[in-house]
Amino acid sequence: MRANRAFRLIVAREGPEPAFWADPDRLDRIEVVSIGDGEIVFYWELAPKDATKLVRQLREDLVALDEHEFIDAWLGRDGH
Repeated sequence: MRANRAFRLIVAREGPEPAFWADPDRLDRIEVVSIGDGEIVFYWELAPKDATKLVRQLREDLVALDEHEFIDAWLGRDGH
């Protein structure tokens, strides 16, 4: 099964500004949640510019990989 069918990407920003205008102290929250059981699989709190880059990479991998490949690819990437 494709990763985008097994997991949901949730992005919460602390402010309405785009990343390039955001306060550098702002933290954006990124979660990858299992659709099957609602459990959080990966979680990050990052500065806006870093969060934007990470979300782009996550979206690409969610479409390109199956659920097991996705987990294996992201396990070593400091997601809590």
